[in-house]
Amino acid sequence: MKLKFLIAGGTICKQYNELTGKLEFQKSFVPEMLLRGRCQLAYSTEVLMLKDSLDMTAADREVILTACQASEESRIIISHGTDSMVETASVLGQGLSDKTVVLVGAMIPYSIRNSDALFNLGCAVTAVQLLHKGVYVVMNGEVFAWNHVQKNHDLGVFQYC
Repeated sequence: MKLKFLIAGGTICKQYNELTGKLEFQKSFVPEMLLRGRCQLAYSTEVLMLKDSLDMTAADREVILTACQASEESRIIISHGTDSMVETASVLGQGLSDKTVVLVGAMIPYSIRNSDALFNLGCAVTAVQLLHKGVYVVMNGEVFAWNHVQKNHDLGVFQYC
């Protein structure tokens, strides 16, 4: 089994800029996280964009959908920001039927101590291997079908709906 990692950005890929005091994109940390986690599966990574999910447009979601459709791999993990992850999952859920796709992100950037990113990515790697065809959100040890999930912005968690 070979996995495809499509990188769209999100907090998981942000890094603190000491000069500006802001979280910014410089690169994706997904390849580094897979090495650190000692992932033994065959995989490839592709950076589609490095965007905050609040800045994502319908055109960006179409880019992600097209990349999923074009992927030779049937099991795909997408790194994505949590604020509009459910919206992207909905586009993919309605546009894909022949692949297993997991969207994953983090509340705290991988580059910052005590991040949930490595745990979330590890959960996504396991989940994408075990789940049936469909689109899912995997966050903080939970797996949600694309059409039964919402983000509770007050609590900073994903919930069934």
